[in-house]
Amino acid sequence: MISIENELNIETEAVGLNVWVKNRTIYIELSDFRIIAFPADRFKILNSATDEELQEVQLRLNGKALRWENLDEDITLQGIMQGRFQLPM
Repeated sequence: MISIENELNIETEAVGLNVWVKNRTIYIELSDFRIIAFPADRFKILNSATDEELQEVQLRLNGKALRWENLDEDITLQGIMQGRFQLPM
């Protein structure tokens, strides 16, 4: 059975709608109504960032990536969803 999405090749993956930081944890609200979170300390640059620097996160690439301009750090939503972290817990 071929769905309309497959027939038209429409991308249906969830994208980020909102992002925030609380207690060094990054939270992302997704377009499919889920909220995912991960510890900032799982990434090298974020691990050494101050709490204030972590707060400066922005959604980019139509909700497919996180960006910290002052830290020059980009993390894709796909990488987060696939568990591709740089540092162990």
